Amino acid sequence: MNSAVDTESCSELPLLIARLLKDLGVSYRILPDRAGLPAAQRVQAVLLDDSIGAMLVLFPQDHLLDLARLAELTGRTLAAVKPERLARMLGKHELSVLPGLPSLTSSPCLYEERLLEQPRLLLESGQPGLLVEVDSGDFKRMLSKASAGQFAVPLNGIRPNLNRPDDDRKEITQAMQSFTARRIQQRLEETIEIPPLSHTAQKIIKLRVNPDASVDDITGVVETDPALAAQVISWAASPYYAAPGRIRSVEDAIVRVLGFDLVINLALGLALGKTLSLPRDKPQDATPYWHQAIYTAAVIEGLTRAIPREQRPEPGLSYLAGLLHSFGYLVLAHVFPPHFSLLCRHLEANPHQGHSHIEQHLLGITREQIGAWLIRFWGMPEELATALRFQTDPNYEGEDCAYPNLVCLAVRLLHNRGIGDGNGSDREIPQQLFDRLGISREKAEEVVNKVLAAEAALRALALQFNTSH
Repeated sequence: MNSAVDTESCSELPLLIARLLKDLGVSYRILPDRAGLPAAQRVQAVLLDDSIGAMLVLFPQDHLLDLARLAELTGRTLAAVKPERLARMLGKHELSVLPGLPSLTSSPCLYEERLLEQPRLLLESGQPGLLVEVDSGDFKRMLSKASAGQFAVPLNGIRPNLNRPDDDRKEITQAMQSFTARRIQQRLEETIEIPPLSHTAQKIIKLRVNPDASVDDITGVVETDPALAAQVISWAASPYYAAPGRIRSVEDAIVRVLGFDLVINLALGLALGKTLSLPRDKPQDATPYWHQAIYTAAVIEGLTRAIPREQRPEPGLSYLAGLLHSFGYLVLAHVFPPHFSLLCRHLEANPHQGHSHIEQHLLGITREQIGAWLIRFWGMPEELATALRFQTDPNYEGEDCAYPNLVCLAVRLLHNRGIGDGNGSDREIPQQLFDRLGISREKAEEVVNKVLAAEAALRALALQFNTSH
């Protein structure tokens, strides 16, 4: 282990961090960040604040920060500082990641007691890809002015239901019971106040399963919904499709630009999305719902074309799965309105974790479970429910696995380009996922490059969806 006064080692660290470690007399070792490092030894640093001021909170990465426990311990209602404020603070010192050094800020520091159970600890250096390893004794000396407490929950005690869809109904009911003053005895369908499908959506679903449906049929349905008709026309006229000449009608948009398959799935995605309103609250720095949906659908459209024809899933359903992959997020906001803000605050305070463990801890279910359940309840295609239910599992090999595999791959490819919400583990793409779909890693990246090349046009399309709510 190198000394903090080792100038060669210090030159690899941001100047401020090297100086702080030297002033503290801490011995350390510089390590590259890589997969497989024990999460129990990695120090997660989060800067929270309230009306009183800021507080630096440190806890192991194999734990979830529980804001309710933190409130009980501190008597304060703390939430993650706004990303732009944190970026300004770090930028002053040419840092891009918040290090777990209490002396870095003038704020009080609170740390999870379990950190000191580890013989060595790994701290962010302030620069991505670079960690600082210190032993427990040195770390404890760094915490001399900090306070200890137990406020984080071990992740191994939180077990999201990833592969037992038959239990979804029971677990959703249990989750509802946890948030109501009385025990719910009615059937789940009578308990959750889900708006009925619109007449437009019902008509489109019938057309989707009708092999004899024609352009005239879908044109007739779209034209009876003025908002949807305007959406389809403006979609076809957008720079993304670069249609020659002016789009004069819904039929013109379908026949000359978009095609029957795209329009029917686009219309269905929009109709379902409008059934549940976008929540007013959302996690800070979150990718807007429809931006994420449009990007994911566009990437899936390209990936589907790259799959060998003999194993290619239905392109329209694949596109629709991308458009609706975050639908469970809207359902959670609708079903648990008093608790959705609490969920958003926990997502902000636990940037090292994906949403599944946080939702399981707070609600007892995940967005994938409740989204897939509602899709089935509405009588949508089973492939679509499977896509939503298993989209976070890159190893899923069950029936119709191509649909959830495509969503998983598209979401992770976009995460790696800074689009969407997810932690480090959500960005890893195992080779088996590419192999199962019959796509090379290089071809998948090429698809994403083409989609991002049209970023401005895609953002314009997504804004059309946002303003339609």
